[in-house]
Amino acid sequence: MAAGSEPGHRTASGAARRNRLLALFLSLATAACSEDPRLDPQHKGPRAQHATRAHNHSVDGLTVGHRLMDAGEHELALNAYLRAGAEQGLNADVLSALGSANLQLGRLGQAERLLRRAVETDETYAAAWNNLGVVLMEQQQVGEAARVFRIAFALDRGQSSEIRNNLTNALARMKNPAGTTENKTRYELVRDGSGTYRLRGAP
Repeated sequence: MAAGSEPGHRTASGAARRNRLLALFLSLATAACSEDPRLDPQHKGPRAQHATRAHNHSVDGLTVGHRLMDAGEHELALNAYLRAGAEQGLNADVLSALGSANLQLGRLGQAERLLRRAVETDETYAAAWNNLGVVLMEQQQVGEAARVFRIAFALDRGQSSEIRNNLTNALARMKNPAGTTENKTRYELVRDGSGTYRLRGAP
């Protein structure tokens, strides 16, 4: 009986070995495909690339914060910017956004500190310089604000109408403080390459 069962045993062992080899082959093939950069979604054509960018954009804390600022939800925007800081680190973009949100919430001292850190981190960041100027105007530091708006205007090369108007209004305020106070001039916050933040109480 033992001798008669030996061929069947060898057959079963051979089948098991083939199965193991097949499983190993499939595993290696799958790994190779997953590491092939040509099979990454960004290489599957414009539509796939757009979908990948849109997904990354939708979960970005800065993007969410900007949308909340536009909607007037400044406290929620601040939380989103804090999340962006945890994700990206406190770079100039995040510091500027945090400062702008704090300004909208009336926390002028905190806003000034954050925006000063933003321009120290990136001295070429025109939007951060502009928003620092707005904070200084809110604190009636007109001369310093005008100096800061000049820096923002030079860095922006006059392309932003908001920065240009802020500088013009600050200079007018220096020349005629009483007249510009009566007109209750509004100073505009901006964000780099993405439009403007709506100011507190602005229509």
